[in-house]
Parts: sequence; structure tokens; C-alpha cells
Amino acid sequence: MSDADLMKLYSQRILALAADMPHTDPLPDAEATATKRAPLCGSTVTVALRTEAGRITHYSQQVHACALGQASAAIFGAAVIGCDAHQVQQLRAELAAMLKGGSVPQPPFADYEVLTAARDYPNRHASILLAPDATLAALALT
Repeated sequence: MSDADLMKLYSQRILALAADMPHTDPLPDAEATATKRAPLCGSTVTVALRTEAGRITHYSQQVHACALGQASAAIFGAAVIGCDAHQVQQLRAELAAMLKGGSVPQPPFADYEVLTAARDYPNRHASILLAPDATLAALALT
């Protein structure tokens, strides 16, 4: 990867998102917890949550990932409260499609637009999908 490619991929906005991760405080009375790992790079995201009437009411995430995975978790964490499993699954599908050249996810997840530069780096896609994947795994336990 050239220096120009790295600059394109790790923009200031991505780095700012990665540095401002929401919902990182532990959730001691979590209803469900799940961890997902991207095998290629070793990034991990652990999610803890509580729900009410099928909607996420409390959310916590521990993110050990590259800047792209962190930025993705930041975008996801900022919008996930109030979502149900169907909305998270829809976001996950839209995000995976975006990474393969499709449209940016619908609001409240439209900030994923910043990660369109990662389309050309499929080895980073699994890290970007970790937050919704871990959340879906946790929701399956509720």
C-alpha cells in the first residue's frame, strides 16, 4: 500500500471517529454479551447490551481494532440505541453491500459514508463489520 493510499484510507475524519468512541464504559448488568473477531487482522469487538421490548436500551462496546474498525464501531455506537435486531441486520447488510460498491447505509447510519475509501481493501472489511456482527450475536442471546 503506497503512502497516498494510506492517506486516503486513514483520513482525518476516520481518525477522529476512532478517537471518540461512544459507549465504552462497562455495562455490569448486561442482559447479553458477545465477542466477534476478524480472523485476518485479529481485531475484536465485545458488545454488552440490555433490551426492552426488543429494542436496545443500553449498549457498551470494547473495541480492539484498527482505525477503520474503531471508526465503524464509533459510528455504530452513536446510532444503535433504540434499534431492534431487524434494524441492526439491515444496517449490517447495507454496510457489507457498501463495502462491495453499493450505496451508503440509510440514516441513522449514513455516517458510514466516511468508510467508502475502504472498498478497495477487502482485508479490512471484516474489521469494519465487527460492531454490528457482535451486536447481532448479543441480540440473539436476549
